[in-house]
Amino acid sequence: MSGFTVAIVGRPNVGKSTLFNRLLEQRKAIVDDVSGVTRDRQYGIAEWNGKTFNVIDTGGFVANSEDVFEREIRKQVKIAMEEANVLLFMCDVTTGITDLDADVADLLRRSSKPVFLVVNKVDNSERQLEAAEFYSLGFDKLFFLSSISGSGTGELLDEVAALITDDAEQAGQADAELPKIAIIGQPNVGKSSLLNALIGEERNIVSDIPGTTRDTIHTHYKLFQKDFVLIDTAGVRRKARVHEDLEFYSVIRAIKAMDEADVCMLLLDAAKGITAQDLSIFSLAVRKGKGMVILVNKWDLVEKETNTARDYEKELKQRLAPFSDVPIVFTSVLQKQRIFKAIEEALRVYDNRQRKIPTSRLNDVMLKAIEAYHPPVVRGTPIRIKYVTQLPTHTPAFAFFCNLPDDVKQPYKNYLENQLRANFDFEGVPVKLFFRKK
Repeated sequence: MSGFTVAIVGRPNVGKSTLFNRLLEQRKAIVDDVSGVTRDRQYGIAEWNGKTFNVIDTGGFVANSEDVFEREIRKQVKIAMEEANVLLFMCDVTTGITDLDADVADLLRRSSKPVFLVVNKVDNSERQLEAAEFYSLGFDKLFFLSSISGSGTGELLDEVAALITDDAEQAGQADAELPKIAIIGQPNVGKSSLLNALIGEERNIVSDIPGTTRDTIHTHYKLFQKDFVLIDTAGVRRKARVHEDLEFYSVIRAIKAMDEADVCMLLLDAAKGITAQDLSIFSLAVRKGKGMVILVNKWDLVEKETNTARDYEKELKQRLAPFSDVPIVFTSVLQKQRIFKAIEEALRVYDNRQRKIPTSRLNDVMLKAIEAYHPPVVRGTPIRIKYVTQLPTHTPAFAFFCNLPDDVKQPYKNYLENQLRANFDFEGVPVKLFFRKK
């Protein structure tokens, strides 16, 4: 992630995610009264006084715990501290200074980055007096605020904005123009492992426990002449399986990640094949007009014969119909097989989604196709399509001007779409056709 970056660190349950949401002015991080809700580093973009910067929300830091998640969170917090330009050390005035706060303070004193001590839940004059004890931690810059109401956050943001140079801000704005690729799919198919394999560092906590990733995670990828943003999502479960509030938020977050993305890579488990839930995720992404690439993961575990991949692909495309013009890549994230081919396919689909066809060429090709196979006659009147043009939309959409637009039936629409796909490369991209009165 380029640009100026602020990381929020501290022990569990001091209100880090609440402050993160306050800075972003949206409910991006999951907030709950249970400690340990935030497990991965969470990225967002905040703006103050015309300056834009990245914010990282981290899990609660517990120094010597043997818990599998708390051990991973410690690694995550240290990586976040390395990435950040400024560290916001968050404490809770209602509990005072705890041993865990002292452990975090020891870690931060060794950092060369500027540290702002943020004392949360200071929302009345009595708590203002109680907050004075935090001066004993020995940090120069202290801010007393209430992240839930927002009081006191302005002074903190003024200090952060004062450190941002124009160079850092311009670097951050470049991210907005990059292709965004979302990794979607059911829990435990290897989405976080794929992200880690691609970028070569443990950016996400990866475990065999389904549902480890609860938030969507943005990662800027800039290697091998490729430059894009990867979005890892929480696994999408069927609604009947969504019991906790947290799981409910995670599903919404995964769907919002689709909204942000240009291309979605749908991961399947090779052993299970494509399930009804996978098909509903696929159709949702297609309805949103997103580019699609199917990754069949754990392919190394499948027993193979001569035409196993060909037969598997044929069966997959039958299940995906009517939109089966989708690249399918057989991968093994564990063995790092074909994971870079998957990225190349996703970037090719991104280019297909941006494709604009000149009107003259479109009419040359499509009017010949219409001449070769006329639309059916309706009530004794032939349907005449006179003209075709591409609409100025984010996803490929075409307007066909004709005398009876309401009478063009689905089979003929499918024929026209197939002709568009045969003559212009729209593989992996949903195409929309509109019929208008000439």
